[in-house]
Amino acid sequence: MRPVIPYVTAALLFGLGVYGVLRRRNAVLVLMAVELMLNAVNLVLVTADTTVRAALPHSGQVFALFVIVLAAAEIGVGLAIVLQLYRLRASVTVDDVPLGERSSEGAAR
Repeated sequence: MRPVIPYVTAALLFGLGVYGVLRRRNAVLVLMAVELMLNAVNLVLVTADTTVRAALPHSGQVFALFVIVLAAAEIGVGLAIVLQLYRLRASVTVDDVPLGERSSEGAAR
């Protein structure tokens, strides 16, 4: 199997995910971009597992399974945070999220 095509596809997916994280202001779309990057990593792990014969058989597929579990946990926690943010602010834009200890009223003074 020629591993060039899956690696190029994974690089394009990862680049698209990075672009989505850097350019999007909606928190749900940022989470979707992170998922795209994790899927690109899964593609690289499975492709490397099929092309490179390692000492441990199917190790790339096992790592891909761990990445899928990590992505499921990330989506669960991320969506909980986004829903709480929407309840508090009625908006899910990333620019409106307070990152410091002070509230938005204290920052205006």
